[in-house]
Amino acid sequence: MKELKRSRMNRMIAGVCGGIGEYFEIDPTVVRLAWVIVTALTNGIGILAYLLAVLVVPEEAPPATGTPPSGAETVIDVEQGR
Repeated sequence: MKELKRSRMNRMIAGVCGGIGEYFEIDPTVVRLAWVIVTALTNGIGILAYLLAVLVVPEEAPPATGTPPSGAETVIDVEQGR
């Protein structure tokens, strides 16, 4: 079962829009644009909703220890001349 979590990878501020995008399997940029439009049309209520989401929506767990960050193998290969 999928759970709504704040994203660690797709974050600009606190990962709320990235988490919503991952949950609904849509581009987080679309969620961010929609959030900005809603905020503009509601005289800033979207900001309060975002702050509430930061407090209520849990952050996803960090990656397991020992797991290299994405793209780390490529950097090592380049440095070693492979």
